[in-house]
Amino acid sequence: MSGAVIIGAGPGIGQAVARRFAAEGLPVALIARSDRTLRAAAEAVAPSGVPVVTLKADSADQAGLNAALDAAAHEYGVPDVLVYNAAIIQADAPGELSVRGHMEAWAVNVVGALNAAAHVAPAMAARGHGTILITGGMPEPKPQYVSLSLGKAGVRTLVTLLDQEYGPAGVHVASVTVAGPVAAGTDFDPEDIAEHYWRLHTEPRHRWTREALHAGAVR
Repeated sequence: MSGAVIIGAGPGIGQAVARRFAAEGLPVALIARSDRTLRAAAEAVAPSGVPVVTLKADSADQAGLNAALDAAAHEYGVPDVLVYNAAIIQADAPGELSVRGHMEAWAVNVVGALNAAAHVAPAMAARGHGTILITGGMPEPKPQYVSLSLGKAGVRTLVTLLDQEYGPAGVHVASVTVAGPVAAGTDFDPEDIAEHYWRLHTEPRHRWTREALHAGAVR
């Protein structure tokens, strides 16, 4: 039994995406750094009635994240879809953040996604299908958000590289670019954003796209 693995299952997009895939009957594996976040995410998915497993891991800890991904695969098999939604979102102008601070942000915003994809994609490719979706943003870089702008630019490049490597074997790799602050009841409601993840996952292969842009819901 395959399912969906959500890395960064916090309130907002992470939980909304988990609920969206659960609504389609997919078992869900939730990965986050804190027990509190995992409990809240599991409670959010519970009404769907699908099997749910919670796994504690830091996306910047390669060994810990790989162990969580292995545990999810042991529970449900090679996932149908892997969603990477972890990010460090902070305001920092040019020169404000230390080198260490930039490296820590890059480790979560980009390298964690690379590690997760590289750990899961070979098994998806061997099976002949699978989806890897990464939460993007900042379609235009902003000097008030240097580390995040760099990270989201890195996500676009990473998606291209992963598509080149695993796309020919049937793995659909794409990003969902969110062009504004996420908040319920706004044009950037996480429930609306979650629809992009499901649409990308269900796209027929001859119509695969690498990026979905959410620039605001039409209300």
